[in-house]
Amino acid sequence: MAIFASGAGSNAQNIIDHFRGHRSIKVGLIVCNKPGAGVTGIAEKENIPCLLIEKEVFFKGSAYVEELQKRRIDFIVLAGFLWKIPSALVLAYRGRIINIHPALLPKYGGKGMYGMHVHRAVIEAGETESGISIHYVDELYDHGQTIFQARCPIERTDTPESLAEKIHSLEHSNYPTIIEEVIDLQNQR
Repeated sequence: MAIFASGAGSNAQNIIDHFRGHRSIKVGLIVCNKPGAGVTGIAEKENIPCLLIEKEVFFKGSAYVEELQKRRIDFIVLAGFLWKIPSALVLAYRGRIINIHPALLPKYGGKGMYGMHVHRAVIEAGETESGISIHYVDELYDHGQTIFQARCPIERTDTPESLAEKIHSLEHSNYPTIIEEVIDLQNQR
């Protein structure tokens, strides 16, 4: 699998740790759109190849499909990757790209809804719970079929930062397991 990430890479590290020594699933590539992002250091430390991608090629060119296929990538996991996935990549990997979103979709999704923006919006709306959504990726932001959701309560004293910590905990405890279940299910077909 390839992990696409744009930031520090805590979810990427968690996924790498989960699959270390796995019998049939291997993290074979880290794809990043930001030179110097923390996830590139994780790739180096873990001795996993890292592909730095350029916006022009990603959106108006090949979307790196040939490069991914050359590296024998057959599944893509988005872990804090902030660019919309172009149609060429969605078509080449239909049903084999999943994402994690830090809210209960379909609420609080779409362009610009990531990280603290999501947590602020959830709290400002007066929601009593939030959570994570793991979903297939299609041509629209945060739109593909939901695979799994986990919830957490929002206390009156919660801030966007404290909610972020709760959400991060849900991400780390659920995402690797759901990735494994989805890949195992696909391999049985």
